[in-house]
Parts: sequence; C-alpha cells; structure tokens
Amino acid sequence: MATMPTRIDDQLFEAARVAGVAMSRSAAQQLSHWARLGRELESARGVSQDEIARVLGGQRAYDALADPEQAVVRAAWDERVESALAELDLAAEFRAAGDTWSEIDADGNVVALPVE
Repeated sequence: MATMPTRIDDQLFEAARVAGVAMSRSAAQQLSHWARLGRELESARGVSQDEIARVLGGQRAYDALADPEQAVVRAAWDERVESALAELDLAAEFRAAGDTWSEIDADGNVVALPVE
C-alpha cells in the first residue's frame, strides 16, 4: 500500500493521537481508520452513526442493523483485528512468562522452543 504525505490540522492530529492510544493505534492509523469509516458512511444512505456506535460499544446487536450500517461495523472490526494482530508477539509474551511454546518448522514438524 502506497502512502502519500498529507497535511493534517493540528487539532485533528491530536484527536487522532488521543483516540489512537485508546484503540492501540498510531495517529496515522487512527486517521486512516476514520477515513475508511467516513468513506463507508458517505457511500451508505440512511446510516445511523449512533446505532453503529452502540454496536461497536457492545450496547446493541449487530444483526439489528441495516446492511449499510453492518458494512461500517465490519470495517471498524477489521481495523481493530488488524491493529491487534500487528501488535501481537506471542513469543515475547511466552518468554516474559518463562514458558516454552511449539511451532511448525519449514518441513511441517512440531518444534518445542525453549525460553531464551
């Protein structure tokens, strides 16, 4: 994915930085997330941002939303999963806990890895 430099208002950048911390994203990732959500919202007529926020906050059922609203929720969930996976380092967590773990090597064999 190519990136292009873009000028961002200081207040918007600071809001993205603060929101990003809460969502485990960088400011740039948060701005990208907001842009994707905005794109989905603008392309979907009759979308209720309040209803979407309720689903994302666990206060309303996903199935109760209309298809366009569900698309926005899925985009938000995709972002959350992508962010969580990018930060996931199970090997470091196992090492920190003093645990061993197993992996599959290039030949398909199970290999137990010791704490280093």
